[in-house]
Parts: sequence; C-alpha cells; structure tokens
Amino acid sequence: MDEEFGVTQTETHPMERLKDDGIDTPERQVAAERALDLIDIPDELKHNMMFFLHLVREVLDEYDGGLLNLFDRLLVDAVVVNLPVTASRTEISPLLGRYSADDAFEDAVATLDELPVDRATMLVRAFTVFFHLANICEEDYRVHSLDAREAAVATTEAEDPVNELTVGFHHLIDERGRVKAQGILDRLEFRPVFTAHPTEARRKAIEGKIRRLSALLDERGRLHGINLFENERQMKQEISAMVRTSPISHRKPTPVEEADTVIDIFDSTLLDAVPEVYRRFDDWELGPKAGAVPPMCPAFFHPGSWIGSDRDGNPNVTAKVSRLVAEKYRLHAVKTLAARCAEVGRNLTLDSTYTKPSRELANLWNHQVEMSEVLTSKAAGMSTRETHRAVMLVMSERLLATATRTADIMYRSVDEFLDDLRVVQRSLEEAGARREAYGPLQKLVWQAETFGFSLVEMEFRQHSLVHRRALEDIREHGRWGERGELEPMTQEVLDTFRAIGSIQRKNGVDAARRYIISFTQSAEDVANVYELARLAFAHSKDVPQLDVIPLFEQVEDLERAVDTLDQIVELPDVQRRLEQTGRRMEVMLGYSDSSKDAGPTAATFVLNTAQEAIARWAERNAIDLVLMHGRGGAVGRGGGPANRAVLSQPKGSVNCCFKLTEQGEVIFARYGNPTLARRHIEGVAGATLVHASTSTQQVNGEAGIEFADLAQTLEDASTAKYAELLGTDGFVEWFSQVTPLAEIGLLPIGSRPAKRGLGAKSLDDLRAIPWIFSWSQARLNLAAWYGLGTACETVGDLELLQEAYRRWPLFTTFIDNIEMSLAKTDERLARMYLALGDRDDLAETVLDEMALTTRWVLAITGNEWPLEKRRVLGPLVRMRRPFVNVLSLAQVRALDRLRSKEGDEMGDEERAELTYLILCTVSGVAAGLQNTG
Repeated sequence: MDEEFGVTQTETHPMERLKDDGIDTPERQVAAERALDLIDIPDELKHNMMFFLHLVREVLDEYDGGLLNLFDRLLVDAVVVNLPVTASRTEISPLLGRYSADDAFEDAVATLDELPVDRATMLVRAFTVFFHLANICEEDYRVHSLDAREAAVATTEAEDPVNELTVGFHHLIDERGRVKAQGILDRLEFRPVFTAHPTEARRKAIEGKIRRLSALLDERGRLHGINLFENERQMKQEISAMVRTSPISHRKPTPVEEADTVIDIFDSTLLDAVPEVYRRFDDWELGPKAGAVPPMCPAFFHPGSWIGSDRDGNPNVTAKVSRLVAEKYRLHAVKTLAARCAEVGRNLTLDSTYTKPSRELANLWNHQVEMSEVLTSKAAGMSTRETHRAVMLVMSERLLATATRTADIMYRSVDEFLDDLRVVQRSLEEAGARREAYGPLQKLVWQAETFGFSLVEMEFRQHSLVHRRALEDIREHGRWGERGELEPMTQEVLDTFRAIGSIQRKNGVDAARRYIISFTQSAEDVANVYELARLAFAHSKDVPQLDVIPLFEQVEDLERAVDTLDQIVELPDVQRRLEQTGRRMEVMLGYSDSSKDAGPTAATFVLNTAQEAIARWAERNAIDLVLMHGRGGAVGRGGGPANRAVLSQPKGSVNCCFKLTEQGEVIFARYGNPTLARRHIEGVAGATLVHASTSTQQVNGEAGIEFADLAQTLEDASTAKYAELLGTDGFVEWFSQVTPLAEIGLLPIGSRPAKRGLGAKSLDDLRAIPWIFSWSQARLNLAAWYGLGTACETVGDLELLQEAYRRWPLFTTFIDNIEMSLAKTDERLARMYLALGDRDDLAETVLDEMALTTRWVLAITGNEWPLEKRRVLGPLVRMRRPFVNVLSLAQVRALDRLRSKEGDEMGDEERAELTYLILCTVSGVAAGLQNTG
C-alpha cells in the first residue's frame, strides 16, 4: 500500500478504475469536475463552465450512460495531459496516483482506438457541444468584465477609459486641438465588408441554439425560485437538441442563403448596437445635453458585403444571384426602417397646440396629402392634433410602399427619406421639444444613415484573367455575338454589369458601385473593366457608375503596386471618376495569397512596405486614399485584434478610414453579441482616430526607418526558409496526407468552393483558406509562423529584436499574433499528424522550425510559455486546449485509418462513416481554436 496516494501500486493502469463499465460512478463525476476545476481561469468563468459541465453530464446520462462515462474519462485524460508539471494528479482524484501526462495521453489514444466509429462520432459531438458551451461562458465573462469596468468609471472624468472611441478622440484633442480633432472625427469611417469565404465550420442550426443558450445564461443571474428552475430546464432542452443535431449541414448553402448571415447579424446586433455606439460617444462628450442638442458623433459605420457578389472562384455567384441578394437586402432594410419609423411615430404624441409644428412640417404634411389622401386620412384619424405623429406614420407607410415599389408614393432614395426625418427633427427643435428631436428620432436618423435602403454596400469581385478572356471573345465574335456565339462566361461577365446597373437604379449608386479586380497586374486590367461595362449596354446612359478597385495580392504585384497605380490614374475613365469623387480612390491589399506566396513573416513586411509606398504615392498625387485590407481570421491571413492592426499601419495609410474583410467565424465572434459588437466597433474607430495623431504617425514612421534593415533581414531569411520547405520534392502530396485538406473540401460550409479539387497537386491549385485551415486543424498553424525562427536566428541579436518589439507597433503586433498562434499548437498531436505522411525529413524540418520559432518568440516577449502575460487571452486559450485536444486526437486517428492500407481496402459505407467523424471533429476544433481561416 502506498500511503501517499492511498492506492495499491500494481501493474494495473491507474485509469482502469475509471474505465467505461456502463455505470456512472461517483469517482468519475468527481474526477471530471475536479479536472475542470484545476484549469487556471477566472472564478466567474469557471463557475459557469462547471454549471454547464453539470448540465452536459445530465443530458449525456439521459442519452446514454456509457457515453457519459467515456466523456468523463477523456475529460480527465485531456486535463491531465495539459496540467503543469508541478501539479499533482491527486488533486483530480486519489485514484489517479502517479498518473502522468504520458499515461493520460496513451489512455486517451487507446480509448478512442477501441471505440466503434459511430460511438467515437457521438463522443466527438458531445465534446463539440461542450466547446460551444465553453465559448458561451467565455463570451459571458467578457461581457460582464466590460460591464464591471464601465460600472467602476466615474462620470466626471475627462474621458471614458473603457470606451476606446472617447479615448481616441481625447488623444487627438490633446495633440491637435479640439477643432482639428472634430474635423478628423467628422471624416471617420469604419467599413467592415462581410464575406462568405468558407471558414465558418459551425452549422446555422447550431448557431441558433448557441444564441438561445447565451441569452438564457445572461438572464440567469436575475432569476430566483421556479423561474431559475425553468431557465435550467430550457438550457438542458437546448443542450440535448444540440447533442442530437448533426454539427455538419446536409448540403451547402446557396449564395442567396448566405446573405442570411448579414441579415441575422443586422437583426440581432448591428441595427441597435451601431446607433448605441454613436449615442454612447455623445453621452460622454455632451453630458446632460446629450439627446437634447444635435449629435457630435457622425454615422461612421458603413458595412459592405461580398456575399452574392464575389464571383472570383465561385461559379455559383451569377448575375441573377446578385440581383436576388440585393433585393433580399433591400426588402429587409426598408421594411425594418418602416417598422422603426412607425414605432417612433406612434410615440410622438405631442399635442400640436403646445408643440406647434413648423411651417416646413406643415408643408411636408400638405405634400403628403397631395401624394395620398388615403394614407393621410388614416394617419390624421389616428393622430388628431398630433401633426408630428401623423407625418411620421405616413412616412412609415411610404417606406412600405418603397418595399413594394409602388411608384406614386414610394421614396426614390434614402436621402429623400432622411430629408423628411430632418424636417420633423427641425420642427420639434423649433417647438422646444429637443428631447424628442434628438432622442429616438435621432436613432432612426443614424440607422438610415448607416444602413440606407440597401442594408450593405455590395462589392463585386472578379479575376483579371476572366475580363481579358471576355474581351478577347467579344473582339472575335462581336459585341452582340454577330460573328458567332459568345462564350457563357463572357455573357455572364456582361450580365454582371447589367445587374450592377439594375441594383443602382433600385437601391441607389452606393448600393453597388465598387468593382474589385483580383490579381491586378497592370492598368490594362482596370481599363478592361470600364470597357466591358460600356459593352454591356446599348445606351451610354445605362452604364453604371463604377469605382474600379485594383487588388494587389502576390508579392511581385505588391512590390510593383506604385508603378501600376501611376499608369492607372492616367486612364481617362479613372480621371473622370476622380473628378466625381473629390479624388477619392480605393486600393485593396490581399493578405492571404501574399502570405501563402512568400510566408507569413515576409508577407508582413512586404505588405507594410507596399502600404508606405502607396500612401506616399497618394500624397504626391493628391489622392484621398482608402486602403482596403483583405484579412482573414487566422494569423496567416492577417488576423488578430483589428484595433491593434490599425495602430500598427504606416503613416498616411489609414487616412481616417479603416476598411477590411470580415468573414466566417470572425463575423459571429465580433458581431454576434451586442456588447462585444459595440466594443469591437468602438475599438476600431478609436484606433482609427489615434492613428491620425502626430505621435502615432511619428512612432510608426521613425520605427519603420530605424528597423528597416532588421525587417529586410527577417524578410529575406524567412522567405528562403519558407521557399525551401515548399520547394521540397513531394511537399504538396505530403501536405495533403498530413492534414485533413481533402476532408475540409467536403465540408458544406459555403457556396464558394474551398479549393480547386479535393486534393492538391500544386500550391497554385490551392486556395489560401484551406492552406491555413488545414494547418490549424493539424495543430501546427504552420502558415502563421514558418520561417520566423530561422529568420530570428539569422539576425542573432536578441536585444535588437526585443528593442523592435518594444518600440515598433508593427513588429509588436506581429510577434503577439505569432505567440497567440503558437499557443494553439500542440507538439504531441502535431507529431501524430506529420507521421501520416511517412516523410521523417519533412516532419522533423517542420517540428525543428516550430521549436526554434517558439524559443525566439518567448525570448523576445520575455515569457516562459505562450501568452503567459496576457491576462484574459492566455487563460482562455489554455482553457480550451484540453478539450480541443480530444477532438484533434479523434481526428488524427480517423485520418490514420483512412490514409493506411486498411483505408485503401475500406468499403464505401465505412469510409463514409469515418469521413463524417472527421468532419465533426473539424467543426469542433474550429469552435475551439476560434480563428481558423
């Protein structure tokens, strides 16, 4: 008997006492709960996770007691594997004794290997559900932390330290004075562009359950007695449904269905959260006057969308689809504004005797009478001697007529609607009803200014090669195919411009005026778009207004961007457009392909150099520049905190406007919760203001010059190391073997093909998203860091690297993002994935570089382990690791079976079952890692 552990030390494996025997033993429950309790996370977060663990265990017990025992056992294994070396396993359970991390890992492997595929699949689904619940807990914790910080702020302070927008504004005032600060605020723009790139592995049906569970958890703290019991019952109901719902959709969404992503976010958060951002700024800046005087905060949030209009690589997006999506957006926006207008109007019950309408309002009412006696009679009957109310109710009816396009009474544009709103607002102000003028009515004004009648500004994108081929086809066969039938793709290109014209006529020019050219390499690529737009119409007056935006993606194109822009601005079409827009011009930079092309380190510096050069070019040419950043959620695609990304941009490149793509899992994470959406918008907007400050521009400019040689050394060395790996014979085939690349291609997570074919024969055939997605699933995140370790070793000067980390925002952000990416890797699991390829040379090369990169990053940051000093992010990432490891382990073992000789001889049914298991793990791992693509 070993007195220290209270168990007999025999050859029996410590976990034998906790094996699946179909009985829910107290030891298992206690061990599972204690395992979770040992994870180093804040108490409030831990409390909610323990509560959800209790509910999951109840639901699993109802479903299958044996499944519950397997869940508990693997939960214990997962935590033990990730416990610090100093932690005692006996804290989890005395039964574990000297149970080591190696023991736990071997037991987890053995447990999964012994399970039939259907049993393993249900276990994976159970852990995926728990992951979703853990994410809900994390989100709830972040929201309550923000609320607590705001509650602690004294309202007499000069700025709100929680609201980054007010902090940024006061930073500008301190440096540049109030007048200039106000001028910069008036120019402020934040333009997120929502895309349908296939990186959100979570099924829409699961998202709905997550939202309901999140709401139930939020209200739980306010309930007592039977209401608390009912809250818990509803939670178990949702969790049970989630366990029994396949995490994998049965079919791919259509592009029209993908538009629901934007509509869902609009309804659940953005419609109210965006004007709340504006109002919160006014509350702080105007104090008691807020809501009784004209607002200070402009409507700076301008959402865009590629959904239903990005046809680069997506044959499912056609001109017909674009029209349908635009109409879907229009109807939803206009009907929503109609409902909000009616709501505001019904509450304007101000007696005209005491709140006298202005002459301008009386004229508006008379105009409405002339337009429709039916509508005005109805409104007057409902609002006797309440003219403001009557006018607003007619306006609401006119919006409904706009939705149905009833010509006699519809609004021709959102500007016409806004003109009427401001008439009502001025009338109320003249009558002394200032609270009514700048309260709910102002919120409606902000909503109309932000979303218009189009909800989002649709942006079209197509590859430059498609345009060249279309023009060649037209020149050969004639504009209307007089000398032979045009190719279907050519016809589709022409139909796309006709669709843009139709959308502009219905929804306004701003609804669809941006046209992006992928792989822009010359001014000819821009000229081709303008020529095709003219060729699409018989009459010149029908040609839509276009802002043609060059997209520079590959390293070579980024390095030649200024030369290309010099040629572009000489084009007559561009000259005319610059005159119309006050010399405003947009340029887009692609993060994904540049990173895949040269590696993450080189891409970072190449993109920064390109931005510096383009900003200087814009200044020389008196161009009002807007740089659009084609970023993804993963570090390898420019991901990371958006506000820190803004502050690290070079001088002149932000120009009071930050525009970027938002996609996949990032949309839900940043905009799915109202509080977090407000926080994100305030953070980006505040950083955009701060970037305009003298000190920020000076820091970025001076540091960029001082560390230019360092950057060049890092770029050259990392590029060489990256190219060496990708150029190794057999690398592409090996990559396809050691990651779930082929299986990811089967995920029905977007209408756009995730890659060109299910396997990769060359990297040119492979899109950047699955390249990065696959490496994250293999627990390596290679696309985020490969080459950095060798580059740092080449520099060899730790003090210089640490100095750059302290003083150069670009390098600080880059290293911090790499550190976050490394925190989500797992060497033990990575070795298992790499072993699938039967190439020890490549496996060791990758693992050696990962170890080297980790050593240098930790040395630069001064941390003992990744994210050690990140007070919130560090514990949250460590919290997820044990559970995502279970899913990764299930995935790699299933891949091993498929990739083996046994897999070659496998029947179709068994192969399908294993593939489905892998797809379930992909969904779960993506939920756990969060920034996958």
